[in-house]
Amino acid sequence: MDKSVTDCINQGFVVTCEHGGNLIPLPYQDFFHSYQAQLATHCGFDFGALLMAKELATALSAPLVAATVSRLLVDLNRSVGHPRLHAEVIRRLSVAARQEILQHYYQPYREQVERLVRQGIAYHGLVIHVSSHSFTPELNGKIRTADIGLLYDPARPGEADLCGRWQFALKRCAPDLKVRRNYPYLGKGDGLTSWLRQQMPPGTYLGIELEINQKHVIRAGQAWPNLRKVLIESLGQTLVSQCYGTSS
Repeated sequence: MDKSVTDCINQGFVVTCEHGGNLIPLPYQDFFHSYQAQLATHCGFDFGALLMAKELATALSAPLVAATVSRLLVDLNRSVGHPRLHAEVIRRLSVAARQEILQHYYQPYREQVERLVRQGIAYHGLVIHVSSHSFTPELNGKIRTADIGLLYDPARPGEADLCGRWQFALKRCAPDLKVRRNYPYLGKGDGLTSWLRQQMPPGTYLGIELEINQKHVIRAGQAWPNLRKVLIESLGQTLVSQCYGTSS
């Protein structure tokens, strides 16, 4: 981001990607022989989310925490006890076996993110956490009617303001994009950002989930690189407007 942005910003940033890959570690590969097709789809990982997260982290000079273990082994964006924390084949394992998965993959990830957020709060007083995701264009026969989703908790004014400004900036940068807030999921639902809101002191943490329609990721040509550039540029404009208290 340009100097006008970096000069203005006085808060910390953390970028994460919970569904960055479809890797199944060697000790568990035998359980997933019949899941190969699913692993290659949105069921296994979020297409494009890791690349978007890397470029966001670079632009913001922010730490990046990313996972490439498939959400079918353990979904890092679900709470322990959630019915879709694991794929069915893993849910059938013993409690001890599932606990081992949590200890090796889930807990270290959560702990690292929490540590970086707390460090940012200690240094800056406020941290903006952007969690990078993508969504399938069609689910259960229904077409998703957005290009970009910005997820947040409506009860938290700072998150609502940031997403409103980002939506406005995106509309100005790319008028043809359909940007919706709290779509295709609710930002206050179960997830990493919701969990972090419960851990952090009020007024110190803003958690935003960026959702990108995967049709843009798989499209050939410059569409996907251009979209990533627009998202970063519009976020920079958002942060400047927020810093100076302007309406856009």
